Amino acid sequence: MKKIISGIQQMGIGVPDVNEIWSWYRKFFGIDIKVFEEAAPAPLMTDYTGGFVQSRTATLALSLDGGGGFEIWQFTSRSTEKPAFEIQLGDYGIFACKIKSRDIRSTYQFFKQEGAKITPIEQTPEGKLHFFTKDPNGNLFEIVEGLGWFGNTHFPSKTGGVSGAIIGVSSIEKSLPLYQQILGYTEVVYDEKRSFKSFSELNGGKGEFRRVLLRHPEERKGPFSELLGPSEIELIQSIDRKDCRKIFENRFWGDWGFIHLCFDVTGMNALKTECEKAGFPFTVDTSDTFDMGEAGGRFSYIEDPDGTLIEFVETHKVPLIKKIGWYIHLKNRNPEKRLPKWMLKCMRFSRYKA
Repeated sequence: MKKIISGIQQMGIGVPDVNEIWSWYRKFFGIDIKVFEEAAPAPLMTDYTGGFVQSRTATLALSLDGGGGFEIWQFTSRSTEKPAFEIQLGDYGIFACKIKSRDIRSTYQFFKQEGAKITPIEQTPEGKLHFFTKDPNGNLFEIVEGLGWFGNTHFPSKTGGVSGAIIGVSSIEKSLPLYQQILGYTEVVYDEKRSFKSFSELNGGKGEFRRVLLRHPEERKGPFSELLGPSEIELIQSIDRKDCRKIFENRFWGDWGFIHLCFDVTGMNALKTECEKAGFPFTVDTSDTFDMGEAGGRFSYIEDPDGTLIEFVETHKVPLIKKIGWYIHLKNRNPEKRLPKWMLKCMRFSRYKA
């Protein structure tokens, strides 16, 4: 079976309190569909958790307006650690999560009236409007013009789910093979090197940067591709800073911040072979179905050239209506075919309203 990437499934976010921050994400982003919730040890991730098995709780939630979801992740065996330094633009790792909006100005007004921390609306080098906001834990989100939508819940913030990420790298040239060849972001929307006014409000954002925005020119295929929608990756390289650091330096996967960017895939074996040939071998691989409470699938991880974690999930089972025990099983379905829209919309019965 060939490799198929359906889209960004979720952004992993390490938090000190799942319920507290998810309440904020529901209010501001409309991420209110609970796909699964599981509390268990994470024995396969010991290479990233100090060599010891750590326990955690994980909640996967998404928006039926479209876009990727959040895997909200909290340690239960230890405290969630913040970075020992103040993260600056250009540091290596996932610096910001992109969230799509139907109407940037309306979203901005909603965030402003609800007291969220926001930067002024500016234009990207592409000429599109955007702004940044911080959640109560200090994680940075870029609100961007949405490229595609699955539904319309008329949520007051006019946002959808995850539509990409800003990733700090030490060398854009060394990073491009992964993001373009493996992940399919072959379209270069812009590639500019200078100071950017829209970055000036960000910590460390007043310097000079090379900024490359990548998109996938072809529509994604696969069972969840219509729900997950189009996405983009923006690579940021600092030109004048000599002290850039890894955002997760001396910390564990699962600690405070953006812990990984996850893609929904089929054809994991073909993907594994492709990654190995390109010099990005799997560092974690369940090899078969891994149970995640109400959902299940095979997952794996690779690292980009700076150690940023990219996760792949081949979904085998997912709940549609939990109350009646209706699950969709994907192993024997055509991997290129999208699931019917009406079927995915049944996930609205898993909307979390508390």
